[in-house]
Amino acid sequence: MTATETITGFSSLFVTARDGLRLHARDYGPLASPALPIVCLPGFARTSADFHELALALSQDEAKPRRVLALDYRGRGLSGYDRNWKNYDIRVELDDVMQVLVAAGIEAAVFVGTSRGGLLTMAMGAARPGAIRGVVLNDIGPVIDARGLLRIRGYVGKMPLPRSFAEGAEILKRLADQQFPLFGDAEWEMMARRTWTDRDGPLKPDYDSNLMKVLEELDLEAPLPILWPYFDGLNAVPMLAIRGANSDLLAEKTLVEMGERHPDCETFVAPGQGHAPMLGSKDMVRRIGRLVARAERRAA
Repeated sequence: MTATETITGFSSLFVTARDGLRLHARDYGPLASPALPIVCLPGFARTSADFHELALALSQDEAKPRRVLALDYRGRGLSGYDRNWKNYDIRVELDDVMQVLVAAGIEAAVFVGTSRGGLLTMAMGAARPGAIRGVVLNDIGPVIDARGLLRIRGYVGKMPLPRSFAEGAEILKRLADQQFPLFGDAEWEMMARRTWTDRDGPLKPDYDSNLMKVLEELDLEAPLPILWPYFDGLNAVPMLAIRGANSDLLAEKTLVEMGERHPDCETFVAPGQGHAPMLGSKDMVRRIGRLVARAERRAA
Protein backbone atom coordinates (compact mmCIF):
# COMPACT_ATOMS: atom_id res chain seq x y z
CA MET A 1 0.00 0.00 0.00
CA THR A 2 1.38 3.42 -0.93
CA ALA A 3 1.60 6.36 1.47
CA THR A 4 -1.25 8.06 -0.42
CA GLU A 5 -3.46 4.97 -0.03
CA THR A 6 -2.68 4.85 3.69
CA ILE A 7 -3.88 8.45 4.08
CA THR A 8 -6.89 8.40 1.72
CA GLY A 9 -7.95 4.75 1.82
CA PHE A 10 -7.91 4.43 -1.98
CA SER A 11 -5.62 4.49 -4.99
CA SER A 12 -6.34 6.24 -8.31
CA LEU A 13 -7.04 4.07 -11.34
CA PHE A 14 -6.68 5.77 -14.72
CA VAL A 15 -8.19 4.13 -17.80
CA THR A 16 -8.25 5.20 -21.45
CA ALA A 17 -11.74 5.48 -22.93
CA ARG A 18 -12.51 4.18 -26.42
CA ASP A 19 -11.97 7.68 -27.87
CA GLY A 20 -8.69 8.22 -26.00
CA LEU A 21 -10.02 10.38 -23.14
CA ARG A 22 -8.49 9.62 -19.72
CA LEU A 23 -10.97 8.34 -17.14
CA HIS A 24 -10.43 8.17 -13.39
CA ALA A 25 -11.80 5.94 -10.65
CA ARG A 26 -11.09 5.61 -6.94
CA ASP A 27 -10.07 2.04 -6.14
CA TYR A 28 -10.63 0.99 -2.51
CA GLY A 29 -9.87 -2.24 -0.68
CA PRO A 30 -8.04 -5.45 -1.56
CA LEU A 31 -7.75 -6.18 -5.29
CA ALA A 32 -7.71 -9.94 -4.76
CA SER A 33 -10.63 -10.22 -2.31
CA PRO A 34 -12.97 -13.16 -3.03
CA ALA A 35 -15.87 -10.97 -1.87
CA LEU A 36 -18.21 -9.50 -4.50
CA PRO A 37 -16.90 -6.07 -5.55
CA ILE A 38 -18.95 -2.86 -5.49
CA VAL A 39 -19.11 -0.31 -8.32
CA CYS A 40 -20.32 3.18 -7.35
CA LEU A 41 -21.74 5.52 -10.01
CA PRO A 42 -22.37 9.15 -8.99
CA GLY A 43 -24.95 11.75 -9.98
CA PHE A 44 -24.90 13.99 -13.05
CA ALA A 45 -22.45 16.69 -11.90
CA ARG A 46 -21.01 14.69 -9.00
CA THR A 47 -17.82 12.68 -8.50
CA SER A 48 -16.44 9.54 -6.90
CA ALA A 49 -15.87 11.53 -3.67
CA ASP A 50 -19.59 11.23 -2.83
CA PHE A 51 -19.08 7.55 -1.98
CA HIS A 52 -15.96 7.95 0.18
CA GLU A 53 -17.45 7.02 3.58
CA LEU A 54 -19.47 4.12 2.14
CA ALA A 55 -16.45 2.83 0.19
CA LEU A 56 -14.18 3.00 3.25
CA ALA A 57 -16.72 1.12 5.39
CA LEU A 58 -17.26 -1.66 2.84
CA SER A 59 -13.63 -2.00 1.77
CA GLN A 60 -12.31 -2.07 5.34
CA ASP A 61 -14.98 -4.31 6.86
CA GLU A 62 -13.17 -6.55 9.35
CA ALA A 63 -15.19 -9.67 8.59
CA LYS A 64 -15.21 -9.30 4.80
CA PRO A 65 -13.08 -6.56 3.24
CA ARG A 66 -13.98 -6.07 -0.43
CA ARG A 67 -12.96 -4.04 -3.44
CA VAL A 68 -14.96 -0.85 -4.13
CA LEU A 69 -14.57 1.13 -7.34
CA ALA A 70 -16.06 4.65 -7.50
CA LEU A 71 -16.02 6.36 -10.91
CA ASP A 72 -15.55 9.89 -12.16
CA TYR A 73 -17.42 10.17 -15.47
CA ARG A 74 -15.78 12.08 -18.32
CA GLY A 75 -15.84 15.79 -17.52
CA ARG A 76 -16.06 15.22 -13.77
CA GLY A 77 -13.47 15.01 -11.02
CA LEU A 78 -10.08 13.73 -12.20
CA SER A 79 -11.37 12.40 -15.54
CA GLY A 80 -10.52 14.32 -18.70
CA TYR A 81 -12.89 16.98 -20.01
CA ASP A 82 -14.36 16.25 -23.44
CA ARG A 83 -13.89 18.90 -26.12
CA ASN A 84 -17.30 17.90 -27.49
CA TRP A 85 -19.90 18.40 -24.73
CA LYS A 86 -22.38 16.23 -26.67
CA ASN A 87 -20.33 13.24 -25.52
CA TYR A 88 -21.65 13.84 -21.99
CA ASP A 89 -24.28 11.33 -22.99
CA ILE A 90 -25.59 8.21 -21.26
CA ARG A 91 -24.56 5.94 -24.16
CA VAL A 92 -20.97 7.26 -24.18
CA GLU A 93 -20.77 7.14 -20.39
CA LEU A 94 -22.09 3.56 -20.35
CA ASP A 95 -19.29 2.55 -22.72
CA ASP A 96 -16.81 4.38 -20.45
CA VAL A 97 -18.08 2.41 -17.42
CA MET A 98 -17.64 -0.87 -19.32
CA GLN A 99 -14.08 0.13 -20.35
CA VAL A 100 -13.23 0.86 -16.70
CA LEU A 101 -14.65 -2.49 -15.56
CA VAL A 102 -12.58 -4.37 -18.14
CA ALA A 103 -9.40 -2.47 -17.16
CA ALA A 104 -10.10 -3.12 -13.47
CA GLY A 105 -10.71 -6.83 -14.10
CA ILE A 106 -14.23 -6.69 -12.64
CA GLU A 107 -16.60 -9.14 -14.36
CA ALA A 108 -19.55 -8.85 -11.98
CA ALA A 109 -20.39 -6.54 -9.08
CA VAL A 110 -23.05 -4.89 -6.97
CA PHE A 111 -23.83 -1.50 -8.54
CA VAL A 112 -24.62 1.51 -6.36
CA GLY A 113 -26.09 4.23 -8.59
CA THR A 114 -27.04 7.71 -7.41
CA SER A 115 -29.34 9.64 -9.77
CA ARG A 116 -27.62 9.47 -13.20
CA GLY A 117 -25.61 6.54 -11.84
CA GLY A 118 -28.88 4.65 -11.37
CA LEU A 119 -29.88 5.38 -14.98
CA LEU A 120 -26.49 4.02 -16.07
CA THR A 121 -27.06 0.94 -13.91
CA MET A 122 -30.43 0.29 -15.58
CA ALA A 123 -28.77 0.75 -18.98
CA MET A 124 -25.99 -1.64 -17.93
CA GLY A 125 -28.70 -4.17 -17.00
CA ALA A 126 -29.85 -4.11 -20.62
CA ALA A 127 -26.39 -4.02 -22.23
CA ARG A 128 -24.56 -6.48 -19.97
CA PRO A 129 -26.95 -8.09 -17.47
CA GLY A 130 -24.36 -10.66 -16.35
CA ALA A 131 -22.22 -7.88 -14.86
CA ILE A 132 -24.87 -6.99 -12.27
CA ARG A 133 -25.33 -9.11 -9.13
CA GLY A 134 -27.19 -6.57 -7.02
CA VAL A 135 -28.38 -2.97 -7.27
CA VAL A 136 -28.77 0.08 -5.05
CA LEU A 137 -30.80 2.82 -6.78
CA ASN A 138 -30.30 6.06 -4.83
CA ASP A 139 -33.12 8.54 -5.47
CA ILE A 140 -33.72 7.49 -9.04
CA GLY A 141 -36.28 5.27 -10.72
CA PRO A 142 -37.99 4.52 -14.02
CA VAL A 143 -40.09 7.71 -13.82
CA ILE A 144 -38.24 11.01 -13.38
CA ASP A 145 -40.02 14.06 -11.98
CA ALA A 146 -39.42 17.08 -14.25
CA ARG A 147 -39.41 19.41 -11.20
CA GLY A 148 -36.14 17.91 -10.03
CA LEU A 149 -34.55 18.22 -13.47
CA LEU A 150 -35.68 21.84 -13.66
CA ARG A 151 -34.05 22.57 -10.30
CA ILE A 152 -30.80 20.82 -11.28
CA ARG A 153 -30.76 22.71 -14.58
CA GLY A 154 -31.09 25.93 -12.59
CA TYR A 155 -27.74 25.51 -10.79
CA VAL A 156 -25.35 23.19 -12.71
CA GLY A 157 -22.61 25.41 -14.14
CA LYS A 158 -24.42 28.53 -12.92
CA MET A 159 -23.56 28.88 -9.24
CA PRO A 160 -21.40 31.82 -8.12
CA LEU A 161 -17.73 30.93 -7.54
CA PRO A 162 -16.96 30.94 -3.81
CA ARG A 163 -13.68 32.35 -2.50
CA SER A 164 -13.48 29.62 0.15
CA PHE A 165 -15.12 26.29 0.97
CA ALA A 166 -16.89 28.00 3.89
CA GLU A 167 -18.44 30.46 1.43
CA GLY A 168 -19.30 27.53 -0.84
CA ALA A 169 -21.06 25.85 2.07
CA GLU A 170 -23.19 29.00 2.53
CA ILE A 171 -24.11 29.01 -1.19
CA LEU A 172 -25.19 25.36 -1.05
CA LYS A 173 -27.11 25.91 2.17
CA ARG A 174 -29.10 28.77 0.64
CA LEU A 175 -29.75 26.63 -2.44
CA ALA A 176 -30.77 23.37 -0.78
CA ASP A 177 -31.54 23.80 2.93
CA GLN A 178 -35.21 22.95 2.31
CA GLN A 179 -34.16 19.62 0.84
CA PHE A 180 -31.64 18.88 3.61
CA PRO A 181 -32.98 20.53 6.78
CA LEU A 182 -30.97 18.23 9.07
CA PHE A 183 -27.58 19.22 7.64
CA GLY A 184 -25.24 21.07 9.99
CA ASP A 185 -22.17 23.15 9.15
CA ALA A 186 -19.98 20.05 8.79
CA GLU A 187 -22.27 18.47 6.15
CA TRP A 188 -22.55 21.70 4.13
CA GLU A 189 -18.76 22.11 4.25
CA MET A 190 -18.28 18.52 3.07
CA MET A 191 -20.72 19.09 0.21
CA ALA A 192 -18.85 22.26 -0.76
CA ARG A 193 -15.57 20.34 -0.88
CA ARG A 194 -17.26 17.83 -3.18
CA THR A 195 -18.78 20.49 -5.45
CA TRP A 196 -15.78 22.78 -5.99
CA THR A 197 -12.08 21.98 -6.17
CA ASP A 198 -8.91 23.97 -5.48
CA ARG A 199 -6.60 21.51 -7.27
CA ASP A 200 -5.42 24.13 -9.78
CA GLY A 201 -5.59 27.26 -7.64
CA PRO A 202 -8.79 29.26 -7.03
CA LEU A 203 -12.00 27.33 -6.42
CA LYS A 204 -13.87 26.13 -9.50
CA PRO A 205 -16.59 23.49 -10.04
CA ASP A 206 -15.26 19.90 -9.94
CA TYR A 207 -16.90 19.28 -13.32
CA ASP A 208 -16.89 20.72 -16.83
CA SER A 209 -19.30 23.68 -16.83
CA ASN A 210 -20.34 22.58 -20.35
CA LEU A 211 -22.49 19.96 -18.59
CA MET A 212 -25.12 22.70 -18.33
CA LYS A 213 -25.52 22.53 -22.14
CA VAL A 214 -26.70 18.92 -21.82
CA LEU A 215 -29.45 20.05 -19.43
CA GLU A 216 -30.35 23.09 -21.53
CA GLU A 217 -31.02 20.78 -24.48
CA LEU A 218 -33.68 18.88 -22.52
CA ASP A 219 -37.26 19.76 -23.49
CA LEU A 220 -38.95 19.58 -20.10
CA GLU A 221 -42.32 20.41 -21.69
CA ALA A 222 -42.23 17.10 -23.58
CA PRO A 223 -43.03 13.89 -21.70
CA LEU A 224 -39.92 12.33 -20.15
CA PRO A 225 -39.13 8.76 -21.19
CA ILE A 226 -40.59 6.01 -18.99
CA LEU A 227 -37.94 3.43 -18.16
CA TRP A 228 -39.95 0.58 -16.64
CA PRO A 229 -38.65 -1.98 -19.20
CA TYR A 230 -35.07 -1.14 -18.10
CA PHE A 231 -36.06 -1.38 -14.44
CA ASP A 232 -37.78 -4.74 -15.05
CA GLY A 233 -34.55 -5.95 -16.63
CA LEU A 234 -33.05 -5.95 -13.12
CA ASN A 235 -35.66 -8.38 -11.74
CA ALA A 236 -33.14 -11.23 -11.45
CA VAL A 237 -30.98 -9.48 -8.82
CA PRO A 238 -31.71 -8.14 -5.32
CA MET A 239 -32.32 -4.40 -5.07
CA LEU A 240 -32.38 -1.62 -2.50
CA ALA A 241 -34.29 1.45 -3.70
CA ILE A 242 -33.71 4.62 -1.66
CA ARG A 243 -35.69 7.85 -1.83
CA GLY A 244 -34.95 11.10 -0.02
CA ALA A 245 -38.07 12.10 1.91
CA ASN A 246 -37.79 15.60 0.37
CA SER A 247 -36.83 14.44 -3.13
CA ASP A 248 -38.26 16.31 -6.11
CA LEU A 249 -36.81 13.82 -8.65
CA LEU A 250 -38.23 10.48 -7.45
CA ALA A 251 -41.91 10.54 -6.51
CA GLU A 252 -43.18 8.51 -3.55
CA LYS A 253 -45.66 6.63 -5.75
CA THR A 254 -42.82 5.60 -8.11
CA LEU A 255 -40.84 4.18 -5.18
CA VAL A 256 -43.91 2.23 -4.02
CA GLU A 257 -44.43 0.81 -7.51
CA MET A 258 -40.74 -0.14 -7.72
CA GLY A 259 -41.13 -2.14 -4.51
CA GLU A 260 -44.29 -3.83 -5.80
CA ARG A 261 -42.98 -4.70 -9.27
CA HIS A 262 -39.56 -6.05 -8.34
CA PRO A 263 -39.55 -9.56 -6.76
CA ASP A 264 -36.69 -8.77 -4.34
CA CYS A 265 -36.68 -5.03 -3.71
CA GLU A 266 -36.37 -3.38 -0.31
CA THR A 267 -37.44 0.28 -0.32
CA PHE A 268 -36.28 2.94 2.12
CA VAL A 269 -37.18 6.60 2.55
CA ALA A 270 -34.28 8.62 4.02
CA PRO A 271 -35.70 11.11 6.54
CA GLY A 272 -34.62 14.76 6.26
CA GLN A 273 -32.84 14.18 2.94
CA GLY A 274 -33.61 15.45 -0.55
CA HIS A 275 -32.00 14.66 -3.89
CA ALA A 276 -29.86 12.75 -3.44
CA PRO A 277 -29.44 11.19 0.00
CA MET A 278 -25.92 10.81 1.36
CA LEU A 279 -24.88 7.19 1.74
CA GLY A 280 -22.12 7.46 4.35
CA SER A 281 -24.12 7.24 7.59
CA LYS A 282 -23.93 4.10 9.73
CA ASP A 283 -27.57 3.31 8.95
CA MET A 284 -27.07 3.64 5.18
CA VAL A 285 -23.88 1.57 5.28
CA ARG A 286 -25.75 -1.14 7.22
CA ARG A 287 -28.64 -1.18 4.73
CA ILE A 288 -26.32 -1.33 1.73
CA GLY A 289 -24.23 -4.00 3.48
CA ARG A 290 -27.38 -6.13 3.90
CA LEU A 291 -28.17 -5.75 0.18
CA VAL A 292 -24.60 -6.81 -0.69
CA ALA A 293 -24.95 -9.88 1.56
CA ARG A 294 -28.23 -10.80 -0.20
CA ALA A 295 -26.52 -10.44 -3.57
CA GLU A 296 -23.63 -12.66 -2.46
CA ARG A 297 -25.97 -15.37 -1.20
CA ARG A 298 -27.89 -15.24 -4.49
CA ALA A 299 -24.69 -15.37 -6.56
CA ALA A 300 -23.19 -18.27 -4.58
